[in-house]
Amino acid sequence: MPRFKDANYGQVKMIPISFDRRILPDSFEFTLSRLIDNEPDLSRFQQHYSNDETGRTACDPAILLKIIILAYSKGITSSRKIERLCRENILFMAISADSQPHFTTLANFVSRFSEEIGELFNQIVLVCDELGLIGREMFAVDGCKMPSNAAREWSGRHADLNRKRKKIDRAVRYILKKHKEADQANLEEALTGREKSQIKKLRQASRKIRRFLEENDCAGCRLRKRCLRDPSQRTARQIHIRLGISEERKQGLIGQMKRKIDSRAGRDIYSRRMGIVEPVFAHIGNGIGFRQSSLRGRRKVDGQ
Repeated sequence: MPRFKDANYGQVKMIPISFDRRILPDSFEFTLSRLIDNEPDLSRFQQHYSNDETGRTACDPAILLKIIILAYSKGITSSRKIERLCRENILFMAISADSQPHFTTLANFVSRFSEEIGELFNQIVLVCDELGLIGREMFAVDGCKMPSNAAREWSGRHADLNRKRKKIDRAVRYILKKHKEADQANLEEALTGREKSQIKKLRQASRKIRRFLEENDCAGCRLRKRCLRDPSQRTARQIHIRLGISEERKQGLIGQMKRKIDSRAGRDIYSRRMGIVEPVFAHIGNGIGFRQSSLRGRRKVDGQ
């Protein structure tokens, strides 16, 4: 009969762990920890806390930054998953000093401090420049489309939003008409709290759509014809600025770009640009796995 190693689930094994020794030199987490502790100015984060004398102690912003940046570098953006890592993963226990922040703390930090995180990014870029990590030979700018976490009912074309606003306004008029008819028939039927709340929400939604359409549509602008290549076009997705300074500029920025790319020097620069920028998107999308923002609103998405 074969013999196997004894498996005893009742035994206890004590494993001593030194958190500072788990963060190995020359590793990403070591560089991250040293950078956050020594270089950036975190006073903009600290000024939002008011528990100097009373109130519960809060998680250190430096610790939260280390946890979140380390998790994002591994393609993990879910606050619940990050919380679990801080309880189960030795590396995250070490980088967080075993503070084990709740997932709501992590989520609120990312969404609340988006502007401060953006400023922190600028400071880190300056540190990289001081260390000679930026070559300054070529800067390439490009764009990458990613799915958002926007609600479908608030997305769409201007025509779709206009139809939605009219539908909301009709719903408000219907509720008020129904109440008026009951009034005229001498029926003691007042608007219920639920109906009042519904009217309030509908009117807020209508104002939200109207405000967006007014801020993002240049249809009523008196300078509209000067900005569009074809003044008869309905949307303003493409503009043509008529500078009129030189014959070259009169041909448009797109024409200038075409001539630049078609030239020998332009082709060389463009091929280098593809080699510099495209791998960044590939690394973010496939390597790290960041394919969609989990937050809503431009300010929060920028921070993430």
